[in-house]
Amino acid sequence: MAAHIRRRLRKGATTTAVAAAAVAALAASQAPAAPLAEGSAGGDQQTAGGEAGGSDGGAATGNSPYYTDLPPLVTPDRPGSSSNLPVATGTAEAGIPATVLAAYKQAERSVATTDPACRLPWQLLAAIGKVESGQARGGQVDANGTTPTPILGPALNGQGFALIKDTDGGAYDGDAVHDRAVGPMQFIPSTWAIWGQDANGDGRKDPNNIYDAALAAGRYLCAGGRNLAVAADLDRAVLSYNQSTEYLRTVRSWFAYYQRGTHEVPDGSGVLPTAPSTPTPSPTPTPAGTPSPTPSPSKPGTTKPSPSPTEPGDGSTSPTPTPPPSPTPTPPPTPKPPKPTPSPAETFASLENAGTGPLTAPAGGTFDERVSVRARNALGAPMAKVAVTFTVTGTTGTAFEGGKKTVMVVSRADGTATAPALHAGEKAGEFTVTATAGTGRPRTLTYAASVTARQADAIVRTDGKALVAAPEQQFAEAVTLKATYKGAAAAGVAVTATLVADADRPAENDKGPYFKDAAGKPLRTLALTTDADGLLRLPALFADANPGTYQLLLTTEGGATAVIELTVEAAEETETPEG
Repeated sequence: MAAHIRRRLRKGATTTAVAAAAVAALAASQAPAAPLAEGSAGGDQQTAGGEAGGSDGGAATGNSPYYTDLPPLVTPDRPGSSSNLPVATGTAEAGIPATVLAAYKQAERSVATTDPACRLPWQLLAAIGKVESGQARGGQVDANGTTPTPILGPALNGQGFALIKDTDGGAYDGDAVHDRAVGPMQFIPSTWAIWGQDANGDGRKDPNNIYDAALAAGRYLCAGGRNLAVAADLDRAVLSYNQSTEYLRTVRSWFAYYQRGTHEVPDGSGVLPTAPSTPTPSPTPTPAGTPSPTPSPSKPGTTKPSPSPTEPGDGSTSPTPTPPPSPTPTPPPTPKPPKPTPSPAETFASLENAGTGPLTAPAGGTFDERVSVRARNALGAPMAKVAVTFTVTGTTGTAFEGGKKTVMVVSRADGTATAPALHAGEKAGEFTVTATAGTGRPRTLTYAASVTARQADAIVRTDGKALVAAPEQQFAEAVTLKATYKGAAAAGVAVTATLVADADRPAENDKGPYFKDAAGKPLRTLALTTDADGLLRLPALFADANPGTYQLLLTTEGGATAVIELTVEAAEETETPEG
């Protein structure tokens, strides 16, 4: 294949010089493109890294021929730039047929919905479409985006190309012996069988339809969790399409060119590139054991006489020359078998929320909601058997069942993975739960959660005795209340006790019953907390010199209230009989 690519690019000294100048101009004068990944520039071929694949030839196109035209040059306008480059505006080449351009942009939007982390730019699809088919032969498509006749590459019969035997019975390429690249994006049938899409909603996955082909190319380029905003990932994606560094450089040149600007032109009016050259098949090797040609006999009179034999008895002998030893051939190294490339259905691609609601619970309680995610493969379908790790981060003391901060759950057949129940810690505040899946470049989802203070939804006295005291005396009866939450004892709940004249107007009273502080001074507001059984035992209450009826208002965290009536009354005077 490497020799094939070199032959196609060597179309003569002029073409080579123009191509070299174009690459130089792109590097020197045009808007910068992402650099080639380290290690991807050497040699004529490069393996795609086993991330996408799916075809028998190891590439979407089977490494079939492609157009080698480079973008037109633009005169540099920066100080110090060379002024000896050809002048060309590139206006015509920047035009992309309307339907073809619409298909690229629709594919970008579709992939952004199902795999936003890939960051697929439509200009990359345009660059590949330009190199593979000249934008569907200059936009020769009907109103639905289908080419009037199939765009077919040569038979991949091993004669200068990859050897890929028929995989579709000729259904897509009309060839029942070997596969051919098909359509505007030049998919071979075995790859299309995996990656084919129905992007125009006609119920068919048609490689000759630009909408279907563009979306399939986008999903193919994004496979393996690639982020195409990263230069190395973009290089691997393009090389997975055609395993040639020269192909990568050509696509990169058009990608940079389209990033600087393009415009829509009518269908059928796009610029047609030069047809790709067809490489000459390699010469057939001579079979082992074929006799070498017999050398022609020497002309008469040209034969040199043999040396005279040594005369007997002169004591001399003719030395017999010793032939040099034959070198021992070194066996070629045994190539390592390539790692199998997972199919799109087996490739984890994205993680999404599976309907998790608000995550809020009172301190010490259990969260009603459980964190749930859904894993999807490269085709956008739910994916089973994906390991998802859930991690709690924060200072509230919240943890999963068993006190674990990190748990791992494997997704079910519907792609969902649900974490164990969360138990709130004792400290109120915010925390996060993070779900992570995938290796290499994992996908993550982060959920915000909170722990509120302990709450009570009810608080009542444990007895109903009347609370009465004489002026400047202590109330004899102790006051005890119980707080509950959802019917259970509410331990550790904050309660505010305020002595007021009227609970309907809960302003602190400046006279009437009171508590005492440590110095024995009156207090009419206290902050209290229920015990482990949800009980609240009030300190001693005292009456001042003002008789009357007063109220004690108790309010819990969570909004529960209780009102207790307090009476201060003087003892009735008893008349002493005269006598």
